[in-house]
Amino acid sequence: MSMLRLENVSLRYAPGDGRSQAPLVLDRINLDITGDDFVVVIGRSGSGKTSLLNLAAGFLTPSSGRIALDGQTLSGPGSDRAVVFQDDALYPWLTAIENVAFPLRLRGVGRDQRLKEARALLEHVGLPDAADRKVWELSGGMRQRVGIARALASHPRFLLMDEPLGALDALTRVRMQGFLLDMWQASRAGALLITHSIDEALMLATRVIVLNANPGRIARVIPVNFARDYLAGVPQSELRASAEFRRLHDGLTGLIHSEDEGVAA
Repeated sequence: MSMLRLENVSLRYAPGDGRSQAPLVLDRINLDITGDDFVVVIGRSGSGKTSLLNLAAGFLTPSSGRIALDGQTLSGPGSDRAVVFQDDALYPWLTAIENVAFPLRLRGVGRDQRLKEARALLEHVGLPDAADRKVWELSGGMRQRVGIARALASHPRFLLMDEPLGALDALTRVRMQGFLLDMWQASRAGALLITHSIDEALMLATRVIVLNANPGRIARVIPVNFARDYLAGVPQSELRASAEFRRLHDGLTGLIHSEDEGVAA
């Protein structure tokens, strides 16, 4: 099973405003993600959540420490790590199937084969009838499904997601959370997701990583089982109504808010 590992990773951006050294964004992050993990990172604004994902994706280089995939140090982005953003980032001049097929086109896959694979992926994400529709003809949830299908076209070992459901309405967001879990189970790709939502973190994660801020440090690692319970057939509504879900929700809320109060003080 593949492993994505952040070893003692710290990050500083380039100094500005006449400073000789910029402040730390992330400080000594140690995190392992395997193909059996759905890791969700949560924390208040400024805790470095998106920076952590950008490091894992290879968009940023750590100031110190090491990021490795199966023991090999990473030096940049790769098809083994697919990224999904809050903005679906689809190409508006292409149809849904052409968007999904685009990574295959970059890899030199022939037209007939890439369209066949893209159509199968659209069926996999529940959009068999959307293949020939333009991006603006799709709802927000449908566009995110197309974006996830496009990410899966590269057969990544890890799926990295930066608030992919943040722009959706509440009902669509709940449905998409179930969809993400189904896709995670089917793809067998390890998942790393950034969110501001405590409810979403608990529903999706096998582990919740709580980041403190200024600089970003791992404050708590919380194993949870609601995602696996959902995949075993327990409805989301029943899981959210459980005493254990409420207990963990209250605990996470207190943990994150207590840091906000500490910073304000």
